[in-house]
Amino acid sequence: MTKPSLPELLHAAVTAVGGVERPGQASMAEAVAGVIDDSSHLLVQAGTGTGKSLGYLVPALAHGERVVVATATLALQRQLVERDLPRTVDALHPLLRRRPEFAMLKGRSNYLCLHRLHEGAPQDEEEGLFDQFEAAAPTSKLGQDLLRMRDWADETETGDRDDLTPGVSDRAWSQVSVSSRECLGASKCAYGAECFAEMARERAKLADVVVTNHALLAIDAIEGAPVLPQHEVLIVDEAHELVSRVTGVATGELTPGQVNRAVRRAAKLVNEKAADALQTASEGFERVMELALPGRLETVPEDLGYALMALRDAARTVISAMGSTRDKSVQDEDAVRKQALASVESIHAVAERITHGSEYDVVWYERHDRFGASLRVAPLSVSGLLREKLFTERSVVLTSATLKLGGDFNGVGASLGLAPEGTGGEDVPQWKGLDVGSPFDYPKQGILYVARHLATPGREGSRGDMMDELAELVEAAGGRTLGLFSSMRAAQAAAEELRGRLDNPILLQGEETLGELIKNFAADPQTCLFGTLSLWQGVDVPGPSCQLVVMDRIPFPRPDDPLMSARQKAVEEAGGNGFMAVAATHAALLMAQGAGRLVRATGDRGVVAVLDPRLANARYGSYLRASLPDFWYTTDRNQARRSLAAIDAASKAAGV
Repeated sequence: MTKPSLPELLHAAVTAVGGVERPGQASMAEAVAGVIDDSSHLLVQAGTGTGKSLGYLVPALAHGERVVVATATLALQRQLVERDLPRTVDALHPLLRRRPEFAMLKGRSNYLCLHRLHEGAPQDEEEGLFDQFEAAAPTSKLGQDLLRMRDWADETETGDRDDLTPGVSDRAWSQVSVSSRECLGASKCAYGAECFAEMARERAKLADVVVTNHALLAIDAIEGAPVLPQHEVLIVDEAHELVSRVTGVATGELTPGQVNRAVRRAAKLVNEKAADALQTASEGFERVMELALPGRLETVPEDLGYALMALRDAARTVISAMGSTRDKSVQDEDAVRKQALASVESIHAVAERITHGSEYDVVWYERHDRFGASLRVAPLSVSGLLREKLFTERSVVLTSATLKLGGDFNGVGASLGLAPEGTGGEDVPQWKGLDVGSPFDYPKQGILYVARHLATPGREGSRGDMMDELAELVEAAGGRTLGLFSSMRAAQAAAEELRGRLDNPILLQGEETLGELIKNFAADPQTCLFGTLSLWQGVDVPGPSCQLVVMDRIPFPRPDDPLMSARQKAVEEAGGNGFMAVAATHAALLMAQGAGRLVRATGDRGVVAVLDPRLANARYGSYLRASLPDFWYTTDRNQARRSLAAIDAASKAAGV
C-alpha cells in the first residue's frame, strides 16, 4: 500500500473535525513536514480561523516520531486533548495503518496527591499532622470542597485538577496537592503505586503526542532534570507567550512570610542551634524588608547583602542538619521533613543567587498593599537559555496568530535567541519564518480607527476627552464593546464614568470570574466588557456581541517596570535601540493580540478604536500599525461613528 500523501491526510482530518480546508492550513502543514524532515526550525504565523492545530498535528502524526506540543492556555490544552486529537487520530488511523497514542502532562501540583489526601497536610503551627477534613467545618466552603475532593478521588481516573467540576479555590487545592520538591517520591510513598502524577508521566512515556504547557517546558529546559519524555519534534503553540512564561519560571522570590514559614517548618526537625540561626537570620531579613522601597537594585545594598548572606548560610546549615535529626514526636515525619526541606532549599537558592550577583540577573523590590514587600530576581534575558536548551537535538515549530511584528519575524526570533532569518553558521540554529495569512478579509471586515484629535495620554490624570470619545463610540455601536485598558485603574474609571452616562450594562473585570464575564458579555449585544491584560488575549466572542474593540492607549510597559527597563538599558548599552527592541515590541504584541479579538469568524464586522494619537503621529506608529491585522485605516471620528451605527443597525435588523 502506498504511503498516503499529506493533502490526503489533512483532508481526512479536517473532514473529521467538521472544518473547512483552507490554503493557509495546507501551506502550514507542508512547511511543518519540511522542517521535521530536515531537522530545522520554523516560526509560522497563522491567523485566527486558519485551523493551525491541524496544520501542525497532521504532519507531526504522519511523521511517526514522538512529538511534544506545548501550549500557554488550559483552554487550548483541553481543546487538543478532548476534541482535535481524538478526532484526528480516528480519521488518520485507516490511512496510517496505526493508531497514534496521545497524553496530557502537567506539573505535579496539578494532580491530586493521595498521600496528602489520606494523611493530611503538614502544618506549621502544630506538632504532627493536621486533619484538614476535621479542622474545616463541613458547613464552610473549604470543608465542602475538601469533602467533595475526597469523593472525587475515588472516581477520577486522572486526578487532574482541571477535571474537577465545579472547580475549587487555590486554598482548598493546596490541601490535597504537593509541588515536585515536596513530593516524597513514588518509591518512598505508601501511595506511590496509585499516584496520579506518576501515572500521567508513565502515559506520556508511551504516547506519540504529549500535550503539555509552557511552564513545564521551561522547567524541563531550565532545571536540567528531564520532566518530559525524549522527543524528536517540539511544537510550541501560542508561542508569543513563551518568553514571558520562561521568564516567570526562571524568576526567584523571597518574602518575610515565606522565610517565617520555612523557620516554623524546620524548627522541630533540626538541632536548636541550627533552628536559632535560621530564626535570627529571618528576623534580620524582615527588618531590612520593612524599609524596602519598590524599584530595581542596580547593586545590592550593604544591609540587604548581610541579611541575605546570613539567610543563605543559616539555610545551608539547616539543610545539612535536617538529614541527621529524627524527632519521634512528629508523625509521618518523612512528609513533614520533605515539605520543610523544600521551603528551606527554595530560600537558600534565591539568597545564594542574589548574593552571588550575576550581571545577567535583575534584582528588585516589589511592594503589595496586601502582601507587603518582596525581593525578586529574574534573568535579564532568556534568549541565550532558549537558544541553548530549546533548539538543540530536535526540530522546533513555533506558531501563533501574532509572531510577525513590524512586518518580519526577526524581533520575536531575537527574543527566542535566534539570529536574523537566513544567518549562516555552524552553531546558529537554522530557521525560517512563514506567514500563512488568515481566511478573513480584514480590509472589508474591520476598520482601524485612531483618535488622532485626542490629547496624548500622560502618565497620570484623568482623560476627559478620551472619556467623551469612548462614550460616543459605545453609544454609536449600541453597546457590543470590549474595552481593553492599560491599567486596572483606567478600566475602573471608564466603567464608573460610562455607567453614569449610558444605559448599556458595563461589566468590569474583577467583579466576577473571567469565564462568567465573557459568557454574560457574549449573551447580550447591548453589554460592554471592560478590563485589562488577560482580556487582551483571552476573549473569543464571535458574532454581533463584539463589534467594537477599544484600546485606551498604546500598552507600553510601565517606565518603572524594573525588568523591562533593565532589558531596554541592556539593548542600548549594546548599541541597539532599546525602546524599539523592548517597549515597542511588547506593545506591538499586545496590540496585535487585542485587535485580534474583533474578527473571530468570516461574518464578523466592526471597528478597532485606539484612543491614543501616538499611533497616528509618532515615528514608531507605523511599526505598531504594521503589526496589526490589515484593517481599513482612518482617523476620521465621524466615519468611525457612522460605520459603527451602520453595523449596529444591520445587526438589529437581523434580530441580534
